Amino acid sequence: MISTNLIGSGKAFRNLVEEIRIVAPINCTVLIQGETGTGKEVVARAIHDEGSRCGKPFVTLNCAAIPTALLESELFGHEKGAFTGAVSQTIGRFQAAHGGTLFLDEIGDLPLELQPKLLRVLQEQQFERLGSTRTTHVDVRVIAATSLHLKEMVDEKTFRADLFYRLNVFPILLTPLRDRKEDIPLLVWHFVRKFSERLGKRINNVPDTVLERLIDHDWPGNIRELQNFVERAIITSPTDTLLPRAGELESLSHSCHIRHPQALYDAERAHITRALVEANWVLGGRNGAAYRLGLPRTTLISRMQRLGLSRTPQGVADIGLARRNAISDSQMDQASVAG
Repeated sequence: MISTNLIGSGKAFRNLVEEIRIVAPINCTVLIQGETGTGKEVVARAIHDEGSRCGKPFVTLNCAAIPTALLESELFGHEKGAFTGAVSQTIGRFQAAHGGTLFLDEIGDLPLELQPKLLRVLQEQQFERLGSTRTTHVDVRVIAATSLHLKEMVDEKTFRADLFYRLNVFPILLTPLRDRKEDIPLLVWHFVRKFSERLGKRINNVPDTVLERLIDHDWPGNIRELQNFVERAIITSPTDTLLPRAGELESLSHSCHIRHPQALYDAERAHITRALVEANWVLGGRNGAAYRLGLPRTTLISRMQRLGLSRTPQGVADIGLARRNAISDSQMDQASVAG
């Protein structure tokens, strides 16, 4: 029985379930790739629960959420006195997951200097704690996930090729929600039941007009965005009928009618240009265009060069046009809502 947190019935969903059934009993490394919000941790847990390690530890670590200086200690542990503040011996996530599964989310953000040590654990199932020369042996299945394009990072030498191929034993690519329209009604009702119980509200009806708009929307934030939308709608619904706020329904209506460029080159150029506009040409950092696009800064620079995006007069003209288009879209949305 596959995890009840996996919801769907379409072809892409059925293919995913089949892949989980194939790989779960086999003790190999799995690399889950997909856009943010597609449910990578849910899939990783389903693989764990369907395999022989079910009932053993399922330990998670988000490689992007831990400062680089602390990440080695989080993964492998440290000895007392290994660094300032290390007042006792501490085991890392690998040792905590002994006998079970370690899920490494956002593996693309793992610093280059730590990648050889991770590769060694994958190959030999052993490591040394920070500040120790004593080898620790573990039995851990690793499932990694990323929203980045690791193959491109390998080409740009920002991710080790040997680690990529060691992680990529059994790749699983998650389909974005915009390509799983047939699963949206099932997901909506799943979230309605889940949050109705949690929030102490009874929702028994989802109007067809609401469901149609939810199906039409592209959901750039994928399942996570849909989940948050349903939770907000339950909170604001005054009766047992799901009634999202009018402004939110309007925003869904407008976003699903935006025309996208037909050519892949044009679509990519327009997407990156918009991110540059929103970030005021700042590339790195939490407010930069690279973060907004889910790309390493070096990858963004490479793509800008390939697409001819720069702060040349022509580049500035392109950005100015994008800014005017963005303002026009915003004004049209406001006019539609007002009307």
